[in-house]
Amino acid sequence: MLDEILGDVRKAADHLEEEIEQHAFYNNTSVKGVNSEAVPRVEEEEPNSKKNKAHSLSEEECLLNKKYTAHINGDVMIAGFFPLIYMELNHTDSKSKEKIFRQSYNFNNYQLVLALAFGVEEINKNPQLLPNTTLGFSTYAMGKRDNVLLKNLVVSLSGKNILVNYNCKRDGKTTVALTGPSGTISSECATLLDLYRFPQLNFGRFDPVLSDHRRFPAVYQVAPKDTALTLAMVALMVHFSWNWVGLVISEEESGLRMLPQLREEMSKHRICTAFEHLLPLQDSEHASLHRKIRNSFVKVIVIFGNNEFLIITIYYMGKYLTLGKVWVINAPSALISQMLRFLFHPFHAPLIFSHHHGQISGFNNFVKTVSPAKYPEDYYLAVLWIKYFKCTFSESSCVTWKNCPANASLEWLPRFLFEMDMLEESYNIYNAVYAVAHALHEMLIDQAEAQAVGNGRKLVFSSSQLHPFLKNTHFNNPAGDQVILDEPKKLVAEYDIVNFWNFPEGLRQVVKVGTFSPSECHGHQLSLSTDMIEWPIAFTETPQSICSESCGPGFRKSPQEGSPACCFDCIPCPEKEISNRTDMEQCVRCPDHQYANMEKTQCLLKSESFLDYQDPLGMALACLAVSLSTLTAAITGIFVKHHHTPIVKANNRALSYILLISLNCSFLCSLLAIGHPNTATCILQQTTFAVVFTVAVSSVLAKTLTVVLAFSAATSSWTRMRPWLVSGRPNFLIPLCTLIQLIVCGVWLGTSPPFLDTDAHSEHGHILILCNKGSASAFYCVLGFLGSLALASFTVAFLARNLPDTFNEAKLLTFSMLLFCSVWLTFLPVYHSTQGKTMVAVEVFSSLASSAGLLGCIFVPKCYIILFRPHRNSLPAIRGQTRSGRKKSSQ
Repeated sequence: MLDEILGDVRKAADHLEEEIEQHAFYNNTSVKGVNSEAVPRVEEEEPNSKKNKAHSLSEEECLLNKKYTAHINGDVMIAGFFPLIYMELNHTDSKSKEKIFRQSYNFNNYQLVLALAFGVEEINKNPQLLPNTTLGFSTYAMGKRDNVLLKNLVVSLSGKNILVNYNCKRDGKTTVALTGPSGTISSECATLLDLYRFPQLNFGRFDPVLSDHRRFPAVYQVAPKDTALTLAMVALMVHFSWNWVGLVISEEESGLRMLPQLREEMSKHRICTAFEHLLPLQDSEHASLHRKIRNSFVKVIVIFGNNEFLIITIYYMGKYLTLGKVWVINAPSALISQMLRFLFHPFHAPLIFSHHHGQISGFNNFVKTVSPAKYPEDYYLAVLWIKYFKCTFSESSCVTWKNCPANASLEWLPRFLFEMDMLEESYNIYNAVYAVAHALHEMLIDQAEAQAVGNGRKLVFSSSQLHPFLKNTHFNNPAGDQVILDEPKKLVAEYDIVNFWNFPEGLRQVVKVGTFSPSECHGHQLSLSTDMIEWPIAFTETPQSICSESCGPGFRKSPQEGSPACCFDCIPCPEKEISNRTDMEQCVRCPDHQYANMEKTQCLLKSESFLDYQDPLGMALACLAVSLSTLTAAITGIFVKHHHTPIVKANNRALSYILLISLNCSFLCSLLAIGHPNTATCILQQTTFAVVFTVAVSSVLAKTLTVVLAFSAATSSWTRMRPWLVSGRPNFLIPLCTLIQLIVCGVWLGTSPPFLDTDAHSEHGHILILCNKGSASAFYCVLGFLGSLALASFTVAFLARNLPDTFNEAKLLTFSMLLFCSVWLTFLPVYHSTQGKTMVAVEVFSSLASSAGLLGCIFVPKCYIILFRPHRNSLPAIRGQTRSGRKKSSQ
């Protein structure tokens, strides 16, 4: 069965090769219907060339004799399969609608051949490594999914152009195959090479698919693991605060494995995806991808895939004018080969993650000195010299050259055609050559020791014997980097972040702008020189890729319904809450002793607030209280000085003195409410207020009753009223009412007395220092008792307002109590509608106003008569007024 399969493969490859050679070389025409699986030919880009036909045939014959390879002979051969050619659409036949392809060369990938040659020559010159054995190599060109790849593998295995049978003897010296950079190519080669357990080294990026040794037991990967690539990409997004990105991922196994890792890492840093596009290799999907990118507001797009995927994606996306996007790409090689018109290319100025590697000493000088004369068997070097340096073969020989510029060098070529700096794939090939050399060295030493004890036969080996030595290969290359082929022991890759600078076509520059080292501690893994980055032409500063603008301090994020977490609205923090950082999920409530500033960005320490003497309001009330107290003292002095006068004696002089003293105490009691309160002032403020006003109001009630009794004595039986007036029974109301109020206050103080309290919520920015009443019931009982006395006094005075009193004191008492009741009835609603020191000021003002009303209505008119109308303060005047009053009342 195996022979039949290999036979079919061989026949198909031979048939295809014959057809291509017939059309491409002898008829000098394009190939019809041929895709990228064609063998190399010289690209004809100068149809108007004036070269003679004989010379042209000689040139083609010389190229055909080179067998489309680069070759250096050795005792042990390495076969390299490199993507040096590709087929591109030339035109479509208008009649048959058949696509006509032409073959082109990717000379940037020719560096892979040079890296192989450089490594082989360096090892052959090293006496410490394979001292009695020389390495050689043969390279084979392949395009995307090359049909003749299997034929080349057959040739490299057998050493002859014959069908290889699994059981036949190998005559070839090829020991190892180098394949890549795509893991797909290596997996296709493995279908044949694994039959022979033929070692295969992949020189591309580490592919998790190839690490399945049950499927690919003979495949080794030279590159370090890419497990930190998602960390590196997300670290770059976090550095630039990009939280709204698009993902374009290859729809193959490596891309599908990487996508969940990238999602998880982005989720940890709250980075959202505007779209996720799994892209197959077919070009039909690229139009839909372009529409998705065009309709998205995303500024940053991450592309992940192998070289084959990246080349195709960049090629097709390059047909669309897509500006204002920053492309983050996981490998640089595809861009280097695709971006010819660099300045206006949609992928202009991308950020690329390239494997960090040491500098290989001597490689640049080696590349500069490469020429067809030095390597006459190198087919691709000959094509390059003919195409770009216009050289021709000598008519007598296919080895010598003529019409070449003096000292022609690959260094002369523009960067988009050939990259002088070592690519990461070239570095992997260099390491692969050394890995093969070290494995061979160890194997030959092992065999030599075994045969030294044996019969001394010639040292022979098969390629399958190399596997255990390749697996255990672990060494430092000449650049100092570790090379390990065994996957569990492999190191994690470090990355250089490179950027394509904005130079004109042909002079572009690949610039290293940063590094990512996963071995560093968290927070120091990414090192970036932002000022060195050249952004795409649509940006004049570092681009921002966000769904919603950041919510600054003083605002919080509010998620938009049905949108990702990165899309949100900004809502101001509510009262007493702040946010002091950007993009806070929730505002933070300030402690009770602090308050939020107007911008809601920080909590400030609240200041204490109370009715202070230094406040204008406190000072005004204190001055008013002192002034009224002074006035009361002055009136008391006037009454004492004129105590013998009829107007002082007329309405119970003792009651007048008691009322004046209580009013003076009420004025001074108001001062207890002004200033920083404490427990003592809180208790005294309430109890003195209750007792003093009880004395004052009960004194007014006693005076009113005295007037009523005096009138009754004058109009009724003197004998019956005399005991009431002589005994002074109305005066007993004062101690009785005071005793009742003292009992209420005692119960108040005994159950829930007033205490010092703070209020941090009522007034913005202040902590109110105030006296808490303790028991609200006791406080209203005190006010209720005072109100009852005031109402009784007002009622009695109102009923006695028309009595013919000499000095009309009944009317004065009526007006004073009307004013007193009005003040305290007004006090209640105003008191409960205010807070803080304003509430205390209302309480003080009500106390002063009611006391001042009693003082003004009762005593000021009498002082006026005493001081300014002394003639009315005499017995004749009193009697005259009394008679006239009685006549009026009798009439």
